[in-house]
Amino acid sequence: MKKTLALLLALIMMFSLTAQTAFADEPITLDVIICQYGPNTNDWFLGKGMDGSNFVEKFEAANPDIKLNLEVVSWNDVHQVVDTRIANNNAPDILNIDTFSEFVPDGLLMPVKDYCPEDLFNDFFPAFIAESVIDDTVWAVPDLASARALFYNVDLLENAGVEVPTTWAELEDACQAIIDYYNGDVYPWGVDMTTDEGQACFAYYAWGNGGGFVDADGNWALNTPENVEAVKYVISLVNNGFTNPNPATETRYDLQDMFSAGKLAMLLTTNQLPTYVSDKGGEVKMATAGIPANEGKTGSSVGVMDRVMAFKDDSAPDQAKRNEAIGKFLKFFYDPENYVGWVSMEGFLPAVNSAVEALVASDPSFGAWLDVLGTCQFYPAAKAEWATVRQGVTTVEQEALIGGDIQAGLDALQAEVAG
Repeated sequence: MKKTLALLLALIMMFSLTAQTAFADEPITLDVIICQYGPNTNDWFLGKGMDGSNFVEKFEAANPDIKLNLEVVSWNDVHQVVDTRIANNNAPDILNIDTFSEFVPDGLLMPVKDYCPEDLFNDFFPAFIAESVIDDTVWAVPDLASARALFYNVDLLENAGVEVPTTWAELEDACQAIIDYYNGDVYPWGVDMTTDEGQACFAYYAWGNGGGFVDADGNWALNTPENVEAVKYVISLVNNGFTNPNPATETRYDLQDMFSAGKLAMLLTTNQLPTYVSDKGGEVKMATAGIPANEGKTGSSVGVMDRVMAFKDDSAPDQAKRNEAIGKFLKFFYDPENYVGWVSMEGFLPAVNSAVEALVASDPSFGAWLDVLGTCQFYPAAKAEWATVRQGVTTVEQEALIGGDIQAGLDALQAEVAG
């Protein structure tokens, strides 16, 4: 009987050790959501975008102990997809998205220091990291960036005898000259006040008039005289017939289509425009310039940065192993051998110093954009009220198009977010 019990115990112990070994050797799976940046995003991550292979295949080959359950989701759907997954207690391990501050108050995110290798963290541009700090804690790392500038059709301006405008007054004169020369067949200036880019429209003119979203102390300052004057100015451009006809419904992509077709002379948009025009088969001789500002003011480019963040998972059997796997994902993604291809594929700007040299070597024009990015301003996306402000300034603009009171609209928005 004793021998039988001893044998039974030995078998149980052997089974337990075998199970533990099998569990320890089992690859960890990371759920990853990536936003759809353009027509090549899905192929790059999941198709045949990298030398006949893709990011997931290359990562798993280099990290056989980690499996990626990676999903590419359109920007139109990603916020709803993420909200639904969070509501169902099924948040992704890794998320690529634009905003992060709404996840912090509920304790959903892990601090970056818990999973990001130190050498990689130090490779990020400090100005980018600073945009993801709340209460002295970094909650996300930058994925990539874009910067905005004035693109203009060289031939359209030259034929009309128009110099590139640097001030608001010069812009009005240039628009009128283009209207006169082309008899209304060309829109002089592009304006997007849709929910897609309404906040960018506000920034272009508010920052170019000495205003903006916040004051020097970082407090909301939406209803200042500078901001009211800025919105009035852009509305006057629309009312004078200097812009595309429907700013409340025509998105940046509609404007880029007009520009590609030679129907729009000047456009404030991202550094990706040349790639966009090329993909559309357009043949536009274009150049870039600074964003016009009011007399005596300094124009400022709008920097836009998306992020990568990691969610907590208290049910994970091995937190240290999970965090290490997330760190390996980031190291592999930001390795210049991979990251340069990702950034340049859609014409973005890099978020890490290690990619700069390779990008400039392959495309010297990147150097000029990096200079622009170094002087641009960012949205105050780390503030919890940003989502409300983003929608609010767009609403004020759209209502102003049909005669709404700009001062009253900004006063109400300021009261809502500032208390």
